[in-house]
Amino acid sequence: MIHKTCIIDSKAKISKTAKIGPYTIIGPNVEIDDEIEIHSHVNITGYTKVGTGTKIFPFASIGTQPQDLKYKGEKNSLVIGKNNIVREYVTINPGTEGGGGVTKIGDNCLFMISSHIAHDCIIGNDVVIANNVPLGGHVAIEDGVIIGGNSAVQQFTRIGRLAMIGGMTGVLKDVIPFGLSFGNRNFLKGINIIGLKRKKYENKTIMQLNEAYEKIFSSKNLHENLSNINGEYKNNELVQEVTNFISKDKKRPICSPLKN
Repeated sequence: MIHKTCIIDSKAKISKTAKIGPYTIIGPNVEIDDEIEIHSHVNITGYTKVGTGTKIFPFASIGTQPQDLKYKGEKNSLVIGKNNIVREYVTINPGTEGGGGVTKIGDNCLFMISSHIAHDCIIGNDVVIANNVPLGGHVAIEDGVIIGGNSAVQQFTRIGRLAMIGGMTGVLKDVIPFGLSFGNRNFLKGINIIGLKRKKYENKTIMQLNEAYEKIFSSKNLHENLSNINGEYKNNELVQEVTNFISKDKKRPICSPLKN
């Protein structure tokens, strides 16, 4: 059902099963898949694709020009996966030439009121971003991450799988997978043990990860610490995920505990 007050460009591709509320505006290059519910007063523009089952609430602005002074009108896109919830006043921008031209969001994510996803961000599945959280450009967030309200994530930052960011945290450093990160300027405060248990990881595997965490962050020289545990946890997939994350090329330093 499409409300009669909507303004939808004739070139837009709209599924017959989509529901679109009053006064919503949809541009010519937008694709709306099946079973999508778009509430009133939503603006969707640009080369934007919205996946099946997604719900978009009033006053969200999706696909408008990136907030990047380097953007010169080059073709770009925004891809939103399936079964996402985009709440009121959320803004999501497409990519830029400097970031590959695409902003991409996975499936089953929740973006709470007034959160912002900037250009060239890559968001995984099952991510929860709470109220008033802006993500800078080129941020990469892996599956299962939770970011608390009124936090802010600096551009080019990475946040690993199942990490949790406390409310009102300024994220200036990369957060390892399974890490708990807090603070005015973020620091590590251990491993997300509750989250790992909810994902049904064995206690032994979690305990080994916690042990490896202490060794990895025993001093400021992370690469030397990684060398010292080389092979010790080769059969622990969680430890390997953390070490691989730390070893990758990066723009930001790795977030560490305050003791360092």
